[in-house]
Order: sequence, then structure tokens, then C-alpha cells
Amino acid sequence: MSEITKEEVLNYHKKGKIGIDLTKPCSSQHELSLAYTPGVAIPCLEIARDENLSFEYTNRANLVAVVSDGTAVLGLGDIGPLASKPVMEGKAVLFKKFADVDAFDIELDVHSVEEIVATCKAISPTFGGINLEDIKAPQCFEIERILKEELDIPVFHDDQHGTAIITTAGLMNVLDLTGKKVDEIKVIVNGAGAAGISCAKMYKALGVKNIIMCDSKGVISTNRDDLNKYKAEFAVETEAKTLSEVIEGADMFLGLSKAGALTKEMVSKMALEPIIFALANPVPEILPTEVKEVRDDVIMGTGRSDFPNQINNVLGFPFIFRGALDVRAKKITEGMKMAAAEALAALAKEPVPYYVKAAYHNDDIAYGKEHIIPLPFNKEALIWVASAVARTAFEEGVARVDSYDDAEYREYLRCLIYGCPEDK
Repeated sequence: MSEITKEEVLNYHKKGKIGIDLTKPCSSQHELSLAYTPGVAIPCLEIARDENLSFEYTNRANLVAVVSDGTAVLGLGDIGPLASKPVMEGKAVLFKKFADVDAFDIELDVHSVEEIVATCKAISPTFGGINLEDIKAPQCFEIERILKEELDIPVFHDDQHGTAIITTAGLMNVLDLTGKKVDEIKVIVNGAGAAGISCAKMYKALGVKNIIMCDSKGVISTNRDDLNKYKAEFAVETEAKTLSEVIEGADMFLGLSKAGALTKEMVSKMALEPIIFALANPVPEILPTEVKEVRDDVIMGTGRSDFPNQINNVLGFPFIFRGALDVRAKKITEGMKMAAAEALAALAKEPVPYYVKAAYHNDDIAYGKEHIIPLPFNKEALIWVASAVARTAFEEGVARVDSYDDAEYREYLRCLIYGCPEDK
């Protein structure tokens, strides 16, 4: 991975990373009349007659709000709304680059659940979906819950669900590769913030029965009286108090905590062929090189691009919103999330495109212990994930469209990526 300098980064960010471009011509008197007065009155009246036509006659069907109050930014913490803006612009870049979804970044200088909910509700007529980002726990749980109940557009907190979807895909393929049974494995989740709790919920939905969660104070057990209701859901009856005590015999370690949290001694106590997702950023809970010093049977993933099995949320949110927007979904359901994970797991088993191998200078990339999830540059992820999400939305009855043809939609997505052949 090439090194980047502070000067290079700051130059890249000068004047921001996103802008607005026109999708229709406006270079004559006639086109001006179409774009604005008097012509604009016609679609206005059509939408006043039927609000669903807002998806037809405006950009709402392809527009997402990236909303943050800057209280839990990346590994930077509570840096405030203005300092969070480069990250939210970056999120908009990824939406556009990977799924051709337009996104506006909206940084809020309010922080209570009530204020953020009220603001999102007030601006919701502008957007086809809302991506909540970098809002601290436990407020983020309540904000998403209320908005999902009260709005009729998809609301998705990526910090929670993105990591859950992608690590669930990885877990599915580890179970496939090792032959382990989902209801028999022992999973340790180290880090009980938004992502950790969402991951644990999704693993339960997959069928995992034995999940032990740890936070900065140790094992989340029924003996503790300092747990909020979200952590309390995962409290287990145990006298164990530390990660070191519960890691013995574990089949999976998910780290969403800090560098060094997992030691080589702990790794040596895990079950045969364990999976370790060490996702602390930029330095993981343990480095793959350290793991290899004590075990050669570990399947390892990090959040970094310089090691195999990168857990990168860009494999999720752009494609999930693409599918949801294209069927005009009213929400993103648990079924849609699981469908996205299943699609990623299935795609990892497919032959890796030549351009992906070229991007990573590796001709040997193939499904196995060092390739359990697709790589971020695999364009096929858009087709697989978006279609799975759209299909599930339609089947579950949360889509506004009257019909859905999966083969036709996948072909549309393929044209979006690679271009369509000219009509003969």
C-alpha cells in the first residue's frame, strides 16, 4: 500500500470532494422554461396530486442524506459536526463512485435524540433514504429506531449494520470452509458499541447461540449493574470477568475495540480453525503477523487493505441503498440485511475478475481462507448485493413498485457498471 503524506491529503480535500452537476440540459430559452418557470408547475401539480410521483419527477429516487452530529467519528471520537464534514463528504464520494447514488452530507449541530430525529423528519421529503453516520451510542440506537418507525423511506445506521452485514458474510463462509455448525460455535465480541451490538444481533439471527460480549470494563455478565438496556440484552451468566478468561475455546473473535486488546497467548487458547476479525483502526487488536507466530490455522480479517479479508463497509451501504432506492423501498428490513450478507458470501465463491487481481497484483486470489469476502474493487458486488436487497424488499412487501423482475434488474445493474451495447 502506497504511503500518503499530510500535504497530499490536504491538497486532495481543498474545496471539498463533492459537488452538484446537472442531469438535464439548460442552455436555451426553451430548456430554461422546462427547468423552471413556467414548465416546473406541471410536475409540482402532479406531485401534489400523488406524492409518490416525487420519485418520478425529482431526483429523490436517487438521493441519500448522510447525517451526522460528529460525536463518534471514525477513530477520532467526538470532534463535532464541522470536523466530521470531510468524512461525510467521503461517504458521499463512495455512494457515487461505487453505486451511482447521489448523496448530500448533512452535519447537525444538535445532539439529543429528539433534536436529531426532528431534523431528519423535517428534511425527509428531500431524500429517498437516510444514512446515519458517526453518532455515538446509545443515542444512535434510539434515533434509528424512531426514524424507522416514523418515516416511510429507508433509514440505515452504517456504523451498526455495515460491519454486521460484512462480518456475517465472512462468518458464513468460514462455517462453509471449516464444516463448523452455526449453533455450536462460541463467539466473542470485544467492543459493545453500536457496531458490536449490531453484529451480535445479526449473528443471533444467523443462528449463533453462544455469544459473549466484552466492553472496556470486561465481560458483560448478569453480575454487573452498570449495563444499559442494549448491553443487558447480551449479558450472560458467568463468573468470568476478563477477555482472557472467556477466549478459551472460542471459534470466533470479533474486535471492535483497540490495538493490542487480543494477545498471542489468547489466540493460542482459541478453538481449532478459529476466525479472528480484528477491526480496530488503524491498528487492529492483533496483527496477522503476530497471529501467525502462534497459529497457522487461523482465518484472519482486519479493516486494512494491506492484509487479506478486509472488512470494508463499502461492500455494503452503497449497494444496499442502490437496491432499496430502485424499488422505492419504505425501509431496510432485517431480511434485506441478511440477503446482502448472503449475496456477499456467495460472490466470494465466484471466480475473481481479472481487474480485481490486477488491482491487487495477485493472480492467485480465489475462494479460501484468505478470500472469504469479496474485495472492494469487485464491481460484481453491486449486481449481487443490490439485486438481493431489491428482490427481498419486493418479496417482503416494503417496495413501492408494482412488479419486480430479478433478471431484468441485474441486467440494468450490469449496464450501470460496464455500459450497455449499442442497439443494433
